[in-house]
Amino acid sequence: MTRVLVTGVRGKTGAPLAQLLVARPGLDVLGGSSDPTTVTLEGVQPTAFSWDDASTWAAATHGVDAVYVVRPDRADAPELIGALLTALAPETRVVLLSERNADSLGPGGWAARTEHVVRAGDRPWTVLRPSWFMQVLTDQRFFLGPVVEEGELAFSSGGASLAWIDARDIAAVAERALLDDGHEGQVYELTGPESLTLSQVADQLSTAAGHRVTHREITIDEALDGLSGFERDLTLWTFERVHAGSFTPVTDTVERVTGRRARTLEAFLADSATELRRG
Repeated sequence: MTRVLVTGVRGKTGAPLAQLLVARPGLDVLGGSSDPTTVTLEGVQPTAFSWDDASTWAAATHGVDAVYVVRPDRADAPELIGALLTALAPETRVVLLSERNADSLGPGGWAARTEHVVRAGDRPWTVLRPSWFMQVLTDQRFFLGPVVEEGELAFSSGGASLAWIDARDIAAVAERALLDDGHEGQVYELTGPESLTLSQVADQLSTAAGHRVTHREITIDEALDGLSGFERDLTLWTFERVHAGSFTPVTDTVERVTGRRARTLEAFLADSATELRRG
């Protein structure tokens, strides 16, 4: 039986990936979490795994054939992932969730160094570089609250458009890379099928939410308000890339890898309309 470890199994890509893996016959799916009692996905084996506790890694990775590594957004990510790889058997496939334009410097060359740890290793690897997740638009921690309560999408875009992607499409590509041949040594740039301005996003949110939503352009400094340390550095780098158009280009990678077209933002928001209107 093939064993696959999904780190961050309760996250935006981890949960749909685990569901796809469970649907495949002959798989033993391990759901890595710092609190395994919260892993309740049917068919997924709750597994203790924490970036803060290296003592959990050996048991979590024992006998696994493939690992989905959700990069921890912290300054020591390159070192942590490098240490994790040493716990894996030489033939273990590694799929890393990175982000678009990771070759740019970022804080201390952090994203590029994180990828380099995986790409320079001896194990078969695939790197996923997705654009902005559509799911942040329906997440209370990001935009959903103001969108519902105030009818406002506050976002610093510098006038650039973004090629949003559904996290479920990232998961679909990850599933193929973890289990199928032909993806070793590939860096996949992942986007949805269209690039939209924030005004266009607000129009589509209006339809889904059932009331008018407008985009309010804010400065990068406003987007950084209340942040400090590495989180601030990382967010600054992200919005600098937004303004530079790094998230604008559209790719057909999802369709080439999975055989079906990536979901549109309109389709995603239609799926989320009940949640938006309930709010």
